[in-house]
Amino acid sequence: MSACSIIILLSVFSLGVINGNNIPARMSIQQGSITATSSVPRQAESGRSQCTEDEIFYRNCRAAYLTVFRTSLENITSKDQLCLVLQQAGRNPSGKTLEKYWTQHTKKLNFDDFCEILKNEKCTGKSELLKAFKKLDLNSDGYLTHEELYKVLTTNGERMTHEELKMIMDEADINKDGKLDYTEFCKLFLATVETSQKTAVARLETMTKMKQQQFGSSTVASLELSSSPSSKSLLATSQNPETDLIPKVDSRLPSRTSSARSRRASISSTITMGPITTKGLKLTEPKAMKNWQHTWSKGCFFLEEDGGIVSHRYRLELHQTTNVCLTIRPLNLSESEEKQSSWMNVDTSLFVLRNNGDSEVLEVVCVTELREKEKFGWKGELRSGVYHLLPFTTGCRLRKRRKSKTREAKLVHREDGNLALTKEFRAALSDIFEIIDLDGNGLLSFDEYNFFEFRTSGEKCDREAWVVCQENFDTKKNELTRQGFMDLNLMEANDREGDPKDLWVTLESMGYSKTLEMHEACPFVISIYAEDSKLKLTPISLEAGGNLLNSVICKSVISKGEAKAMKNYSNLVIHIYKTETRITSVIENKSETRVIVHVNNEQSKNSVSSRGLSIFAVEVAPKTTTVCQHVMPINEKLEWIYSCTESIVT
Repeated sequence: MSACSIIILLSVFSLGVINGNNIPARMSIQQGSITATSSVPRQAESGRSQCTEDEIFYRNCRAAYLTVFRTSLENITSKDQLCLVLQQAGRNPSGKTLEKYWTQHTKKLNFDDFCEILKNEKCTGKSELLKAFKKLDLNSDGYLTHEELYKVLTTNGERMTHEELKMIMDEADINKDGKLDYTEFCKLFLATVETSQKTAVARLETMTKMKQQQFGSSTVASLELSSSPSSKSLLATSQNPETDLIPKVDSRLPSRTSSARSRRASISSTITMGPITTKGLKLTEPKAMKNWQHTWSKGCFFLEEDGGIVSHRYRLELHQTTNVCLTIRPLNLSESEEKQSSWMNVDTSLFVLRNNGDSEVLEVVCVTELREKEKFGWKGELRSGVYHLLPFTTGCRLRKRRKSKTREAKLVHREDGNLALTKEFRAALSDIFEIIDLDGNGLLSFDEYNFFEFRTSGEKCDREAWVVCQENFDTKKNELTRQGFMDLNLMEANDREGDPKDLWVTLESMGYSKTLEMHEACPFVISIYAEDSKLKLTPISLEAGGNLLNSVICKSVISKGEAKAMKNYSNLVIHIYKTETRITSVIENKSETRVIVHVNNEQSKNSVSSRGLSIFAVEVAPKTTTVCQHVMPINEKLEWIYSCTESIVT
């Protein structure tokens, strides 16, 4: 049987049986190529024992990646590409798994993101494949007839046509008896995968040797090893050892080493900041504020796989011009007064926008820069009308965490033969309920539940589905209770016969680690007081900041900050704005051509960049501005130094 036939049959079969109807698009196959589905094992091959486990893992990641892309600097630009390259690495992603890594906000993923995904998603093994086949083997004789396979492969998962199935079965049915010996078939499949992996690695090593002969070993090291934590990347150096920071290097950066690049213009800035006291920007609330009109809402920042940040957005309606005091702060979920939630040091801010006249263009009205401990606020007069509230965090303290090797928490167990949620999982679900209960009334409305559903699955339930939910789970005033929310998750566990895979997708979407700690999310509370006006605050969406947030920050920094034109290249201007708590830099490109700016923070002290790196590169399109980075102190009680050099890479 050809390698291509094995790959097609196992891919389509496993998509249909193992993962149900979740996969959105059929796998593309490189016809006649044995490298079409190379797995990524971490074990060292004979003769390679001197390599570390990480080196072998990243080498095999690259081998799989390069079966789809020309270089590891190319980006994954669609969900279909992500599905394909994961399958090339021996994975079998369900639709829900793909939605986890490729959300509606995802524009691209790079090689480093791909490696992180492979660390989380395990290869499909023999036992899983056999289990899937045995579900169809009703008489348990070790064989499946053509008719049985046809029924499954044309009705489940990625559906095949009769002609496609016949073409494959003509090759798979070696003895022409109309049956498939699936045990032998699985052995043959796994052997083919192993051969494919070895072929892909051999191809990679051949390419590396050719590059060494052509360019020298130092160039190859910078190109091929920059993604491995064990190597020192010339383009990206991690600054914070407590977090797992993923380099975001543009795919069109020059492939020469740093020593080979020329920088024809540069600019340096050094700012020494003292310990943060907030005396100059202290938030003091009006004495009579408790008598003002008041509204509030919860929300949450969620860290995406690509490093982006998603959050709720709001609409504020003021009936008349009035004095307003608005604040935002992290939400503490800890029941202990002595120990606060781990995300309480995450910086939060709120941009208040409104339409400029009759146009659809939004202008910044104010931003919360006053501070009292973890709370940021603004006081002043706002005119009557509708405002858009855009929560913001720099990302300096909400970062990807290094994947720990601790034991995975248990989510479900058996009690008297029935499935039940573990105490730890119930506690996590209770915290999630607190976060998604945006109005804090102890119940989930249709809209509140849909924010949760959209975050965890990428979809929303319709009114009919919500009625079914109300009929089957505990509700009060047509809203879902905490117990109803628990029972809903228990039902999902029962539907999967105790398999926690989908439950973990939900938890990880909400920022939880495998130890049931919420490290990659930061819930917050927005509170607004108005002296002389009724007011209404409504959550309207859950999305990434994107171009709107970039534009808002750029305008704010340019209007308030200091501008420095780059020597020998006046069309490039660096704008720097500082407060007592952070420094933000923006790059303005006035030229007609794109510019790649090399940024070096290595001389900074006691500080962390929102990029998570001390050295990185930023591409700026013609006639545009973009946020370069935000920088904050690691320890606010100590002096911190911002020292940055920006250079044009040519």
